[in-house]
Amino acid sequence: MKLPQSPIGCPLDSLLRILSGPWTIYILCRLHQHGPTRFGQLKRHMPGISSKMLTERLRSLEAAEIIYRDHQPTVPPQVTYGLMQEGYELTRVLDQLNCLAERWQGHVERHSHKETG
Repeated sequence: MKLPQSPIGCPLDSLLRILSGPWTIYILCRLHQHGPTRFGQLKRHMPGISSKMLTERLRSLEAAEIIYRDHQPTVPPQVTYGLMQEGYELTRVLDQLNCLAERWQGHVERHSHKETG
């Protein structure tokens, strides 16, 4: 995996710099749930993202060796993106964070119902 250099020399900081970009987590989750996916399919399933932003995020993840890009020189060209081994490792951690977020969200919702009830 190739992470950007952290100004403070912290590997976690480097990883979070990649993940903190807009749409990045969603892209990783889509690829994890649906497997290798063509650019157009990703774009259709992400309302509100521009082609420029999607391309930027995909290039960033590819440069970090979290995803791969498979280009088939057909007419029209077919470009497919998928998770590399590091991407699968990362999405397992993201799944755990998602479970934590859902649990915390449920806790907040239960707490707010007690206050209003």
